[in-house]
Amino acid sequence: MELLVTGAAGFIGMHVAARLLQAGHNVTGVDNLSDYYDVRLKHARLDLLRRCRNFRFIKMDLADREKVNELFEGGKFERVIHLAAQAGVRYSLENPHAYIQSNIVGFTNILEACRRFPVKHLVFASSSSVYGANKKLPFSVQDNVDHPISLYAASKKANELMAHAYSHLFQIPATGLRFFTVYGPWGRPDMAIFSFTKALLEGKPIDVFNHGKMQRDFTYIDDIVEGILLVADRPPAAGGSNGASSAPYKLYNIGNHQPVELMKVIAVLEKCLGKTACKNMLPMQAGDVPATFADVDDLMRDTGFRPATPIEVGVENFVRWYQSYY
Repeated sequence: MELLVTGAAGFIGMHVAARLLQAGHNVTGVDNLSDYYDVRLKHARLDLLRRCRNFRFIKMDLADREKVNELFEGGKFERVIHLAAQAGVRYSLENPHAYIQSNIVGFTNILEACRRFPVKHLVFASSSSVYGANKKLPFSVQDNVDHPISLYAASKKANELMAHAYSHLFQIPATGLRFFTVYGPWGRPDMAIFSFTKALLEGKPIDVFNHGKMQRDFTYIDDIVEGILLVADRPPAAGGSNGASSAPYKLYNIGNHQPVELMKVIAVLEKCLGKTACKNMLPMQAGDVPATFADVDDLMRDTGFRPATPIEVGVENFVRWYQSYY
């Protein structure tokens, strides 16, 4: 098939593109190579993908409407896996306009292109951050998510609503995936496991927020990719969406369904690296939440998704990659 993967130089995007290429599909990857974090890491990911003849990369900003239309007109994509976004809860407090341009304007252009040049399935990235300060655990896609506590979360909730509107109006099969704390080789430097590993190896202290009383549904990248590909193969039918809607639209949580205490993750890292962390115990940061926990029953029922990587194995794999890469 002809597939488009946006955010192909990103952490999840690179892994998804690689799996699609291994399966023999033709993949067009786009990315604006923003400097939100080290661009050299993004180029290194692309270098891996470029080893495949059936991969084509285009550097572009999805906020450029004309270029997005040109891309779709020439691409004849059967499926679109939209993973490009300005990520990060904390950065959204510093640079809100980046989130509007990338997550709102960019996604609008993707939706319009899917309307003008129809695709069989649009799979797009949402986030567990949409649950905001929800107290009920585990988080369910049936829960109310009308109270985001960061602009990043608000932009992802907006994406879900926008996709539903386009799905309803133009019968675009669309599936949103709420990711839960993805980690693993080639991960993002702003994520906890990556930054903790770097600090430990450099003999620097680590910042532990909410005095360590944090839980995250850490989900290994291979499990995430498996879930994305299972979903991509199953476009939703009209009348099969969440709630009362009749649009060909679906929302899923995609996580490990097994939250882990942050202090346990640090202990696993210390064991893997043979080092003890010096911990700065700090209060909760603005926009953050004490716990995340994904209810993935719908995804398991509909696709057979089964997260299979325990935190000990996933962290060891990440550390092995980090030490070989750096």
